[in-house]
Amino acid sequence: MKVKQWRLGVPRALFYYYYAPWWEAFLQALGAQVVVSPPTTREIMDLGISLAVAEACLPVKVYYGHAAWLAPRVEALFVPRLVSVEQKSFICPKLMGLPDMLRAAIKDCPPVIDVTVDMSRRPEEGLKAAIRDTARAIGSRGREVYRAGEIARARYRDWLAGQQEQGREFSPGKKEGITPGGQPPLAVGLVGHNYLLHDRYLGMDIAGKVTRLGGRVILPENFAPELGEAACRRLPKRLYWTLGRKIMGAALHLMEQEEVAGLIHLTAFGCGPDSLVGDLAERYAHRHGKPFLLLTLDEHTGEAGVETRLEAFMDMLARRRPA
Repeated sequence: MKVKQWRLGVPRALFYYYYAPWWEAFLQALGAQVVVSPPTTREIMDLGISLAVAEACLPVKVYYGHAAWLAPRVEALFVPRLVSVEQKSFICPKLMGLPDMLRAAIKDCPPVIDVTVDMSRRPEEGLKAAIRDTARAIGSRGREVYRAGEIARARYRDWLAGQQEQGREFSPGKKEGITPGGQPPLAVGLVGHNYLLHDRYLGMDIAGKVTRLGGRVILPENFAPELGEAACRRLPKRLYWTLGRKIMGAALHLMEQEEVAGLIHLTAFGCGPDSLVGDLAERYAHRHGKPFLLLTLDEHTGEAGVETRLEAFMDMLARRRPA
């Protein structure tokens, strides 16, 4: 029996760009009305900067802005406490503490549904516990929860398959289109966190800028994730952080592709794991003879400066192209 139809707020930031299809399908199947904050704007970013501690990375500050935008419009915020999303790997501690930090920072903060997702030891059991606790928080139990979980899994599986289908169009090895100079576009690998790559305001639409400069962007989701995992296993030590390992695996796979002219790593100032991954990826790129551009964003980064660096990078790739 449904106890209450919740109006739940889901911030469009951080892990929204990884799990939104799953979350939305599950919560809606349980009868909740899901309210997603709008795409990032200058106003949302400034709101988050005014609330967050100075030491937080830019994506966390933007998350504050999305949560604060939702706060007066919903009955509760859905902010899962993500500890681990796979066995023997973990999520950045700054993201684990988001529910507590939001309660402290947002005035008149509505209730926060902060179910813990910890799949570090027994992934299946960790996921089942998170599903059960989320359903219980909004007053659902029994067969209804099982059905909602099946709907969410199917929606998420379709979403991943769609990304793979799109990936076949842009996979390394496929040459498409001709530039005004009569040559195919330069293939450029673009790696980083999804919440930077796919938030067009926060990430300054780097993929669009590279395309307008005559490049053909290849993103991590444009090839099978198993390829990145296989490349990452060749490192002397296993990377501890889930997202850092995904970024490093994608970078390693792309730099091993002959037709990839160069790599861009997009990161945010203040990201601890990225400070390690960025340096490691750059060292391996040099070993492979691949040009590597690290773009670090914060709230003071000017778009004109980023465009100048991209233009110089693309010019350099064009000069290196075999005649």
